[in-house]
Amino acid sequence: MGTRAGSRLNSVDIKERLREAEVEIADRRPEHQISPTLDRIAMFTSMLGDPQRSYQVIHVTGTNGKTSMTRMIDSLLRERGLRTGRFTSPHLVSMRERICVDGVPLDAERFLEIYEELLPLIQLTDDRQPAPLSFFEVLTGMAFAAFADAPVDVAVIEVGMGGRWDATNVADGAIAVIGPVAMDHTQWLGDTIEAIAGEKAGIIKPGAVAILAQQPQVAAAEVVLEHAASVGAAVAREGIEFGVLGREMAVGGQSLTLRGLRGTYDDVYLPLFGAYQAGNAACALAAVEAFAGVAQAIATDSGSLELGPGSGGGIRGDTPFVPPGGSSSAGLDTELVRDGFGKSSSPGRLEILRRSPTVIADSSHNPAGMAATIEALHESFRFTRLIGVLAVAADKDVTGVLEDLEPVLSHIVVSGNSSPRSMLAAELGELAIEVFGEDRVIVRDRLDDAIEAAVGLADEPAGPDEIPGGNAVFVTGSVVTAGDARALLAPGRAADGDVPPPPGTPSRHSFTVGDLS
Repeated sequence: MGTRAGSRLNSVDIKERLREAEVEIADRRPEHQISPTLDRIAMFTSMLGDPQRSYQVIHVTGTNGKTSMTRMIDSLLRERGLRTGRFTSPHLVSMRERICVDGVPLDAERFLEIYEELLPLIQLTDDRQPAPLSFFEVLTGMAFAAFADAPVDVAVIEVGMGGRWDATNVADGAIAVIGPVAMDHTQWLGDTIEAIAGEKAGIIKPGAVAILAQQPQVAAAEVVLEHAASVGAAVAREGIEFGVLGREMAVGGQSLTLRGLRGTYDDVYLPLFGAYQAGNAACALAAVEAFAGVAQAIATDSGSLELGPGSGGGIRGDTPFVPPGGSSSAGLDTELVRDGFGKSSSPGRLEILRRSPTVIADSSHNPAGMAATIEALHESFRFTRLIGVLAVAADKDVTGVLEDLEPVLSHIVVSGNSSPRSMLAAELGELAIEVFGEDRVIVRDRLDDAIEAAVGLADEPAGPDEIPGGNAVFVTGSVVTAGDARALLAPGRAADGDVPPPPGTPSRHSFTVGDLS
């Protein structure tokens, strides 16, 4: 993977070639259509020399919150001086966002170099398998290769969907993080919480340490714990071995007191909103502590799992988590933890794109995620009226999302986004009318027109009991919707969100952007 194609790429328009490459990759079988086999990706990575085995891996899954956790883990590891690779999905604006080294997306030229170097092996794998590599499998192989070539010390890898049969599962994570499990992707992962939890538990490998977020349903936790025991992995659970001891609202986020596996960390500023992000932070901290050797995977001679202290429930504030025979080393440096979380970002998660009126974009796309987001909105913001803009994939629980939104929105403007999976605006409008009533629903085919209509409603003169400027617009429904809104309203903002927009970038834009597709 050391070859560089720069001299060849210099003779072409890199921007145009990047667009062509992204189209070629996107034209493959989409990432949401998983198939229960790792044969294709295993053959592909084998041809590459199994680059995913040349560095340590922290593997992250869950129904909601896994991207935020991945980014927080990455930030903490970089603060410790480690060189990191980060693989997340889906992307907001550019495919390059998915593959980051040291927190920065691959630049266009490097993305193209890797793709064109791997293209002969991609084609060879296609020829030797019953079905060609999927969109997600190609990007997964590219990420593994990019991280080996960098090289990185550790890669933080987010599962695309599920876990057991996800392409990323050819990597063996020393640490496996399981976020909250809820009903989503039921046509692919199963129609019960137990089935979905079983798929996600598949990333826990023999001898690993599993970091388990607090689960909304006990059945999901039981499935994950049973799988961890069967492979001899140690488990640390949010709310028992680690968790959030306290949190207070702060400007632009929240201040946390976190109980880790080996210590307590106070005055931790997290520039993200909501109790769910505090929980994500606790899981990220535990994962990094475990990776640092603070917790060790210890199984009994019989192969059954031995858990740490505190199994009676609740966070123990007096005794640190030490599995039997485990390390007694100290926790992480508190200033390091504060700095790592302070630099965390999660674009497209309750992200303020502009003000006057305030426009917030969020990628929630299922009822569980939307409920947590709405709770965070209530807690962190005080708006007189909230006008929603919704564009959602047709295969989601759309009625469930609408029912979550109905009590908090004065009006909803429904539309489509740039994904081919997007529900048609007219169809979404019919569902919205059933929940909101005809008087509160506006239908616009294009997202820019939908945002413009919502901004118009928010800009209407305040009533006698309304505070001027107290209304806001909430754009939500999917990662694609949040990304499209970013492209419309904050085109100068870095796609990955780690670099601020250039000086002079306007805070308000006319709605003249053309078709996003």
